[in-house]
Amino acid sequence: MGEAANDTVRLLWERPARPTRGPKPALSLERIAAAGVEVADAEGLGAVSMQKVAGLLDFTKMSLYRYVPGKAELVALMVESAVGEPPAAPDALDWREQLTAWAHHLAETFARHPWLLDATLGPRVLGPNELAWLERVVAALDGRGLSGAERMDAAVLLAGHVRTIAEQARAAGPDGSPEAELLAALGTVVHRHADRYPAVAAAMADPDGRDQALDFGLARILDGLAALISRRTAQEPPV
Repeated sequence: MGEAANDTVRLLWERPARPTRGPKPALSLERIAAAGVEVADAEGLGAVSMQKVAGLLDFTKMSLYRYVPGKAELVALMVESAVGEPPAAPDALDWREQLTAWAHHLAETFARHPWLLDATLGPRVLGPNELAWLERVVAALDGRGLSGAERMDAAVLLAGHVRTIAEQARAAGPDGSPEAELLAALGTVVHRHADRYPAVAAAMADPDGRDQALDFGLARILDGLAALISRRTAQEPPV
C-alpha cells in the first residue's frame, strides 16, 4: 500500500479524537469534506482543488494541508460524506425488498451527486460508509445458499447496473431522460430505414414501459438471484 493510500486510511478510519483541552481546531474534516462536496455539486469534480475549498472556508490553502495531505485524500473524504449511510434494512423486508431499496437509494445518491460516478472509479480505499453499503447487500443474501464470492459478485452486479443507468441519466442532463435522448437521436434514421431494422422500429414505436430501465434491469438481476437461491436451497440436505 502506497503512502497516499496510507494517508487515506488514516483520514477515513483513524480520525483523530477531538481535543478535550485547549482551543478547538479551526477546521474539521467534516467541514472540509462538506465544502468539497459543495464545489463538486455546483461545478463538477474537476473544479475541486485545495485552493478553492480553502477559499470557500475562508482559510488559506496552506492551512488546509494541516488537515488533508492533498486532493486525493480530499476527494476520499468527499466521497465518504456524499455517499452517507446506506438505507436501513428492517427485519420486515425480505432480501429482495432490501436489495431493491438499496439500488434505488444508490440511484438517488448518484442523482444528487453525479460527480460520484467519476470519484468512485478504480481501486481505492473505501471508507466506513461505503463499506456499510457493501455490507447491506452481502448481509441480505446471507444464509441463502450463496458463497461469499457470489454474494460479493451480486453487490458488484447491482452497483454496476445502477451506475450504468446513472451515467446515462447524467449524459441526458437534468431535464432529459436517457430513453428520450436515444429516441431523439435514432428516431428519424430508424423511421426511414424501418424495412431494414423492423424489430428496432417496432420496439421504438411502443411507448409502454419507457424510462423503466433501472427497475427492469434490477428486477431481472433479482430474478436471476432468486432462481439461483432456489436451486441452491433445494439441493441442501434436510437437517
